[in-house]
Amino acid sequence: MNVPRNNRWALLEHINSPNDPLGRHFDLLLEDGLACRTWSMPEKPQIDGPVIFATPLPIHHLKWLEEQDCAVSRGRGWAKTIELGTFSGELPISEREPIHLILHGINFCAALEIRNNFCQIRSRYFPVDNL
Repeated sequence: MNVPRNNRWALLEHINSPNDPLGRHFDLLLEDGLACRTWSMPEKPQIDGPVIFATPLPIHHLKWLEEQDCAVSRGRGWAKTIELGTFSGELPISEREPIHLILHGINFCAALEIRNNFCQIRSRYFPVDNL
C-alpha cells in the first residue's frame, strides 16, 4: 500500500520483546517530522473500545510507517503492521500536551485521543471526557 509521506501513522504488533512480560504489545506511531512519536499499549486499541494505557517510548525511525513484518534490531522481537494510514490535525509541540487527531485508515476514519498516558479511538469526532 502506498501511503503519502506526510502525517502518517501505523499500529504495530510487537511480539517476543525480551523486556515485555506479556510477550506481546502494540506500538502506535505518529509521524512527527523526521521521526515518529511512539506509544506502547498492552492491548490493541479498538474503535469505540475501552481506554488503554499508553506508555510513551523513545522516538522511532520513519521506516516503521511502511508496511512491515520483520525482526526488530538487536534481538528485540518481531514487529508486524496491523494498520496504517494518515492523520488529520496537528501534533502539539510539547509531548506532554493532549493529542487529538483524526486517523484515516484503509477502511475507517476515527478520532484518536492520547491524554495522561491513556489512549482511546472513537468513531465520533469529539473529545473523550473519561480519560
